[in-house]
Amino acid sequence: MAKKRDSLIVASKVKAYIKSKKMMTSSDALEAISDKVYCMLDSAIARTQANRRSTVKPQDL
Repeated sequence: MAKKRDSLIVASKVKAYIKSKKMMTSSDALEAISDKVYCMLDSAIARTQANRRSTVKPQDL
């Protein structure tokens, strides 16, 4: 079984943003959003390493 990772998002801020757009947040949406952030960061880290840098920059995202 996969290890549960810490959330990388602020749930209340995400929910407030979605609510401001007159939408509702499902119970599993926050975990999916956090997973997307992990994926995005992993890709940025890989690009940073491929460019022989140790600092993730906006262009890596």
